[in-house]
Amino acid sequence: MRTSKTVNTINSQYIIAGRKYIFIMLFMFCALGFAQQEAKSTPVKIAVIGLTHTHVHWILGRPKTNDIEIVAIVEPNRDLAARYVAQHNLSTDLLFDSIDAMLEKVTPDAVTAFGNIFDHLKVVQIFAPFGIHVMVEKPLAISLDHAMDMKNLATKHNIHLLTNYETSWYASHHKARTMIEEGNIGELRKIVAHDGHKGPEEIGVNNEFLVWLKDPKLNGGGAITDFGCYGVNLITWLKHGEKPVSVTAITQTIKPDKYPNVDDEATIILEFPKMQGIIQASWNWPIARKDLEIYGSEGQIYCNNSSDITYQLDEETDEEALTLPDLAVPLNDPFATFAAVIKGDLILEPFDLTGLDNNMLVIEILEAAKKSAKTGTKVYLD
Repeated sequence: MRTSKTVNTINSQYIIAGRKYIFIMLFMFCALGFAQQEAKSTPVKIAVIGLTHTHVHWILGRPKTNDIEIVAIVEPNRDLAARYVAQHNLSTDLLFDSIDAMLEKVTPDAVTAFGNIFDHLKVVQIFAPFGIHVMVEKPLAISLDHAMDMKNLATKHNIHLLTNYETSWYASHHKARTMIEEGNIGELRKIVAHDGHKGPEEIGVNNEFLVWLKDPKLNGGGAITDFGCYGVNLITWLKHGEKPVSVTAITQTIKPDKYPNVDDEATIILEFPKMQGIIQASWNWPIARKDLEIYGSEGQIYCNNSSDITYQLDEETDEEALTLPDLAVPLNDPFATFAAVIKGDLILEPFDLTGLDNNMLVIEILEAAKKSAKTGTKVYLD
C-alpha cells in the first residue's frame, strides 16, 4: 500500500517532469520561431543569369536592401560583364563564365534570367531540379511548347516560376483594377494597350541586346513579342484569366533595312463575349509610350504612365486626374515580390501579373497572334 509520503513523492516527480517537458517545449518553440524569423530576415541569395537583356540594370543598380543579395553573375561575354560590373560598382568576384562554373562554388536560392527568350527554358531545365526558384524577364517563353516544358518542370520540382514586366509595378494599373472591381465604370467593353518606341536600333540599344531582339528564333518575333506581351499580360490580369474566344493579328515590317527577319509593327485583337482587347505594339512610334485605355459600359479610365491616371465615370461628370504614389513594398518591385513569394510572405492571387498561370495564357495568345498574322485568319482558342 502506498503511503501519503510515497504518493507525494511520486506527484512531485510528475510535477518536476512536467515542468521540464513544458520548459523543453517552450525552448523548442522559441528556437523554431527564432529560426523562422531569422530565415525571413535573411536576404534571398540570387544569381543573375545573363546580361544581354538591358532590363538587367534594374537588379544590378538596385539600392542595397535586406530582401535580396546578388551572390553570382553568369555571363560568357567577359567584356559585357566587366562593363556592367564596373558601371554598378559590383565585385568582379561575382562573375562566372558559365552556370556549371557558378554551381561549383555558389548555391543560390533563386535566379533571374536576363538573356534571350529562347534560353529561358534552359535556365529552368538547369535550376528547377535543384529546387532553385526562377524569375524570367518578359515574356515567359518563345513558344507554347517551351512554356509547357517550363511549367511541367516548375510543378515537378515545386519551384516558383515568375515573369517580370515593367508594367506590373505601375500604381496606375492597380488603381484602375480596383476601380473596375468596385464597378466604377460598369462592365468592361474595350481595353486598348499601347506599348512601343522608335525601335531598338533607333533608341540605341546595345549590340548584345540588339542581336537577339532581331532574331526570330531567340526573341520569338519582333515587336509582337517585345511589346505585344505587355498588353496581353495586363488584359489577362484584368479579365481574371478569362481566355478570349479568338485572336486576330496583323504584323508588318515597315523598316526591312533594319529588321529584315522580324516584324516591327503589330496589332492584336482579342475577342471576348462582351469585350474586345486591342494590343498595339510598335517599333515605329515617334515617342515611346506604355499606356492603357479602359472603357466600360458607363465610364472610362486612362492609365497614362506608371503613376498618372485620368478617369470619367459617366457623361454627366467631369474627367478627374490622379497622381499616385508607388505601390507598397513588396508590390513596388519585381525582386522584392520575388523574395516575398519565396519566403512565403506573399501568396500570389490567381492570374497575378507575374504568375505562371497568367503567363502561360499570355504565350498561348501570342502564339495564336503569330499564327493569325501568318495565315491572315482569325484563330479560335480551345
